[in-house]
Amino acid sequence: EPPTDFICPITTEMMSDPVMAADGHSYERKQIERWLATKSTSPMTGEALEHIFLFPNHALRGRIREWREAHPGR
Repeated sequence: EPPTDFICPITTEMMSDPVMAADGHSYERKQIERWLATKSTSPMTGEALEHIFLFPNHALRGRIREWREAHPGR
């Protein structure tokens, strides 16, 4: 199984384009963008977010890519 930090809390699937939100958690970009289109709260805590800017999580993306290369077919 992939490490839990590779899993999007919204979709419960492995991320391919992880971004970090103001709550400090990473999400799949398309899913958190969809969430933020109608809400201004954290999907993890339910608390209001300070801002709705998203930042690419390059380090996590690299770790996911390495894991996928080491575990083909997953």
